[in-house]
Amino acid sequence: MPATIDRSLEERAINTIRMLSVDAVQQANSGHPGLPMGAAGMAYVLWTEYLKHNPRNPSWPDHDRFVLSAGHGSALIYSLLHLTGYDLSLDEVKNFRQLGSKTPGHPENFMTPGVEVTTGPLGQGFANGVGMAIAEAYLAARYNRPGHHIIDHYTYGLVSDGDIVEGVAMEAASIAGHLQLGKLIYLYDANDITLAGTANISMTENTAARFEAQGWHVQSIDGMDTDAVRGALDAARGETNRPSIIIASTVIGYGSPAKAGTSGVHGSPLGPDEVAATKERLGWPLEPAFYLPEDALALFRSAVDRGAGDEAAWNAAFDAYAADYPDLAAELWQALAGDLPEGWDAGLPSWQTGDKAVSTRKASEAVIQAFFENVPGFIGGSADLNPSTNTGMKGGGDFGPAPAGGIQGALGGGWSYAGRNIHWGIREHAMGSAVNGMAAHGGVLPFSATFLVFADYMRPPIRLAALSHYRSIFVFTHDSIAVGEDGPTHEPVEQIMSLRLIPNLTVIRPADANETAEAWQVALEHRDGPVVLVFSRQDLAILDRSGARGSLDEGAYILQEPDRRPDVVLIGTGSEVELAVKAAALLHEHDIAARVVSMPSWELFEQQPEQYRESVLGPDGTHRLSVEAGVTTGWQRYTGSHGGSVGIDRFGASGPGGKVLQHFGFTKEHVAAEALRLLNRKAEADAIDTWTARGETAGKEAKGDQGHS
Repeated sequence: MPATIDRSLEERAINTIRMLSVDAVQQANSGHPGLPMGAAGMAYVLWTEYLKHNPRNPSWPDHDRFVLSAGHGSALIYSLLHLTGYDLSLDEVKNFRQLGSKTPGHPENFMTPGVEVTTGPLGQGFANGVGMAIAEAYLAARYNRPGHHIIDHYTYGLVSDGDIVEGVAMEAASIAGHLQLGKLIYLYDANDITLAGTANISMTENTAARFEAQGWHVQSIDGMDTDAVRGALDAARGETNRPSIIIASTVIGYGSPAKAGTSGVHGSPLGPDEVAATKERLGWPLEPAFYLPEDALALFRSAVDRGAGDEAAWNAAFDAYAADYPDLAAELWQALAGDLPEGWDAGLPSWQTGDKAVSTRKASEAVIQAFFENVPGFIGGSADLNPSTNTGMKGGGDFGPAPAGGIQGALGGGWSYAGRNIHWGIREHAMGSAVNGMAAHGGVLPFSATFLVFADYMRPPIRLAALSHYRSIFVFTHDSIAVGEDGPTHEPVEQIMSLRLIPNLTVIRPADANETAEAWQVALEHRDGPVVLVFSRQDLAILDRSGARGSLDEGAYILQEPDRRPDVVLIGTGSEVELAVKAAALLHEHDIAARVVSMPSWELFEQQPEQYRESVLGPDGTHRLSVEAGVTTGWQRYTGSHGGSVGIDRFGASGPGGKVLQHFGFTKEHVAAEALRLLNRKAEADAIDTWTARGETAGKEAKGDQGHS
């Protein structure tokens, strides 16, 4: 707490936050004024007295991170950013929620200087903050040395009743408590109001007890009392072994005579009359709108000089560190810049045609093992599935404190915050969102891993990663109905296609071990958005690429070309490329020239020049057949007016993987027959198509349910 506090100036500064937010929402006639009005006191204390930040250089490495998880209260952070001197003009605040402004309806990290993460969907920011704290802990453990604490900052957040209720936040709270992330501090704006009414119409649990049970340091205070806020923040910063949540009781819409404490101020402007009444109640000038008292503005703007001083001190500390530990300093600086070490991929494995077949998940394991020591920022893990996703870094250490009972790390290297393997537990929702927080923090290149069918649990963070341009890597294995015995609950059929629908998301499904190595190269080098890697459970042959024209990084390429102009182009992805090769050989026996195209990534293919794309798929009018063990919707984009698809437009079945594939028509005979049908050679097709000859039931499935061409 400051030695002396000018209470009059403090109140004026807090009301400046309130009324700047109110005026912005009212001018837009859209927004959520209630949270900024109630939480302004807490925000004032945090941003003017505790938060280590430099408004003129928001991204300097050791600044404290701040997450407004309650993104609907975006007017609050825009007010704070403008008042403390960030590159966000008053005109931008006045342009709140307008097209093209830097003040969108919910905070977007690439839109507004000083906004750390994109928030809006409740609970996501809560989980992002957990990821940020993980990144800070890892970097501190790896790079700090005695007398050189160059990574030493907090992650703060403002969370709401809505955040606390969301399931993703509870998963994130669980892992944060388990990992003992002592530099994570959340202010919980407990105003007991949600959009539909008072919070107790849907939530009556003991929130404090719940967080205590999850290993958090919990305090309950009057959030309208700035001294109580200061005391709670001091106590939270003094707790080093537990994340902290400060349950701060506040009054939503504070100052509004008619709407304070009601849901009516949660998601709607006050209205002109109530704005005037609120200003009168708070002793605020009715005119002009967006009034900023000079002394309050000067108080906020002191953050500029203070932040510049903090950064200058850190720069000097880093120079001293670099003098003592030049190699570590160079490595850290490279990681913070997001660059990969030169030659990081020099030792990647390769496979030869004729080598033993291997699943792409196992090939991925070999690739990770080859490069992870060369990429110190690479860190992540799976949702309790390392033995199945094969994403563990052997010898890389396990992240976090050692569990009770002396449990040894499963992957070697011991337990510490410098460990590379994060044991996310069965928490896919939080895992994806925390990975995004790690990516937003910087200095690390994070990944997660689980089965492809559980991409449904992770869709919100994947979507936000794409929207926010996060450098997140999402690994998914067990990629098709070949999962087999686990049955349709675990057999993804629509997931790959649904992921392809997300803008700015690169999805890669490699066909064999060599494509897997190339896929990892693309994933690590890709800087403008997330990458999804999709791997098989079953073993796949090493493809003969001796005559290939192109490579995986072009999205699609000619794997195998016939000795004359092709009659048909077979387009495969992942495990179905091998099937396409076998079908092409069968078609050759029928004097059909088939080109085989491997298309591991639609998104990379779309980035290629039109001339290249046509050279791979052939000109318009070419007979093309896609082969993928998933839904066929969308493949018309590439098969064109004279094409078709072999896929599965229904749920799978339980049984041995190979037999399930056969049951649904993924045989060389059926693929070849479908190609013959495209070429109007029905009699020959029927003669070889053992799949359609299986009986009346199979035939009805083929025509009615599965979408085969």
